Amino acid sequence: MHKTLYILLTLMVITSCKKGKADFTITGTISNTSLSSALSGATVKLYETAAGSASLDLIGTTTTDLSGVYSFSFPRNQSESYTLTCVKPNHFSLEEIINFSDLSIENDNIINYSTSAKSWVKLRFLNSTPSGADILKYTKTAGKSGCNECCEDSEISLINILDTSIYCINDGNSIYSYNYIQQGTTNFGEKSVITVAYDTTELLLSY
Repeated sequence: MHKTLYILLTLMVITSCKKGKADFTITGTISNTSLSSALSGATVKLYETAAGSASLDLIGTTTTDLSGVYSFSFPRNQSESYTLTCVKPNHFSLEEIINFSDLSIENDNIINYSTSAKSWVKLRFLNSTPSGADILKYTKTAGKSGCNECCEDSEISLINILDTSIYCINDGNSIYSYNYIQQGTTNFGEKSVITVAYDTTELLLSY
């Protein structure tokens, strides 16, 4: 009887240990750099890419708490990588790759991320005396780049305009600036503004 009980207890301990070692835990905080605060209420999803596969399989979904904390615990499968996404209205979305080889089963994997609030700049160009040969060129020197909603980084030419507005997205509470030159004149310089988070800020150039 005692021998049978000993065997059963041993099996339970071994099973329990194997179960713990078969799990990954990924946790951390997501912050809002625009406000230097935690990003609460964001939807965070974790996807798994199995070895030899290109598809993303959803592991779980959670919401960041008031401190911006998220957490996932899941079985350790034969995977190549994991993809974490974070979405909240009026904020730039996150999509981060986590390599399988970088994860530990011995301890929680603490991975922190940050994103920013969205803001917009209204580039307003007001020409008091437009003419057929009037060309204004401007090039962005600071501001959000590389996103689907971002304005171009290349030089832009405005020909014979009167009153034109162009809207560009930016990181909230960050600088947006451009250099400009009015072709054939000595009128050139730089314009800049700090774009308020969650709002549209006008940057006016009158010439």
